[in-house]
Amino acid sequence: MVYPGKKHKSYETPNHPWQDTRMAGEVELVKAYGLRNKREVWKAESILRKYRSDAMSLLAVVASSPDGELKGHAKVEADQILGRLIRYGILKPDSDVDDILGLKSENILERRLQTQVLRLGLARTVRQSRQFITHGHIAINGRRATVPSMLISREDEMNITYYGESPLTTESHPERPIQIASAIADGLTLKAAAENSKKTRAQNDASKKGGKKGGGRAPPRGPPRPPRTGAPAAAPGRK
Repeated sequence: MVYPGKKHKSYETPNHPWQDTRMAGEVELVKAYGLRNKREVWKAESILRKYRSDAMSLLAVVASSPDGELKGHAKVEADQILGRLIRYGILKPDSDVDDILGLKSENILERRLQTQVLRLGLARTVRQSRQFITHGHIAINGRRATVPSMLISREDEMNITYYGESPLTTESHPERPIQIASAIADGLTLKAAAENSKKTRAQNDASKKGGKKGGGRAPPRGPPRPPRTGAPAAAPGRK
């Protein structure tokens, strides 16, 4: 038996430590969502893995039942899982058990407090959002929240504000953002917004390189110099 006060891991590490595709995807998520390290990605994947496992078990019950419907305890369990995912905004209100299998890690990361502070326009960047939270400048329903990884429900989403005693409550504070980024305001996920920004930078770099004529040395300006004839003149003072 484990001591109740002892901390234990709330996530599962990858089965294979070195996989280029998986590692590249984790790095993109860490950059897009301003995560501290890959452990936060693994926590989101562990949460998603648990819901997928429950969904597959419920679908197996549906396949084994003669009428193809959930009844009794399985029906109650399915309603509880769907209700929780819908309440936290991970699934749409008209979703069913099959939609759980289509979820991705971004769906979990989008509901973190750090992401919601950025989307509500309380911070300029996702990194600044994390800083505001850890420094105690953000509150939910008037209570200070200092955990960036906290999952936010739809009900609490609109109750996220600056903490009452925080200097950020002053509108003239220099660190308060003026407007929300257009990509975030359009409803894109932070990962999709980061990918679009990366493509735009690549296109701009390509256009700048394509605008240059030739890749060699630039031609000299002015008329050409006449060829030098004879021996070079001796320096003054030398024989």
